[in-house]
Amino acid sequence: MYLDRLLKNTDDFYRQTLTTLLAERLVGTTDRILVVCGGQHDRDVLHGLGFTRVTLSNLDTRMEADAFAPFEWSFQDAEKLEFADQAFDFCLEHSGLHHCYSPHRALLEMYRVSRRGILLFEPYDNLATRLGLALNLGQEFEHAAVFYNNLVFGGVRNTAIPNYIYRWTKREIIKTITCVGPHGQPGFRFFHQLRVPWAQLKGRKNPLFLWSVILAWPLLKLFSLSFPAQSNGFAAFIQKPSLPRD
Repeated sequence: MYLDRLLKNTDDFYRQTLTTLLAERLVGTTDRILVVCGGQHDRDVLHGLGFTRVTLSNLDTRMEADAFAPFEWSFQDAEKLEFADQAFDFCLEHSGLHHCYSPHRALLEMYRVSRRGILLFEPYDNLATRLGLALNLGQEFEHAAVFYNNLVFGGVRNTAIPNYIYRWTKREIIKTITCVGPHGQPGFRFFHQLRVPWAQLKGRKNPLFLWSVILAWPLLKLFSLSFPAQSNGFAAFIQKPSLPRD
């Protein structure tokens, strides 16, 4: 029962961040939104928050448009989107860029097709995540995603090859976006949250890792609240410059 509650709360970060941006009127439910590397979870979160003009995209051949109603569906490669520049108000993704061969290329494609900005949720590179890798609590390559997709899908570009989990830093995102848009000053805002891969830990043959993290959860939660920048999950909200003001 306790573990089920932890699993249920894993992705609250997605919903909470969007709720904050809606409350501050930085994003609106009638904005035209493109989701790259999208899926059913994106559909459920965005529909639950009242968004009405959403296009979900992915390169997963198993996906069917009807499954994402009332939203639109488009087969798209995040690293080479077929949409025109500024075709959408905002572009967002949730835990998808690290499945690309070039996460940076996908990030710049998101920026290109958006008119006002982008929102991304990705793993974070810091001392705590590196320690987690050293202790074998995290993954360097995402084997679990392939395992839970019958060893056929879920890896790099949705193939059977486990993708390298690219972890970002704030500075890296700022430099990447500033390089592609030197004509004006973009706005950057970052959110942090501890995200434990409960499903991955639960699926391991050795239950010691899972129970160690469960027992340590209160301390991990306290640590993440005291030092949010040491959390392994983060979101970056990037606003395009308004010219000529910016």
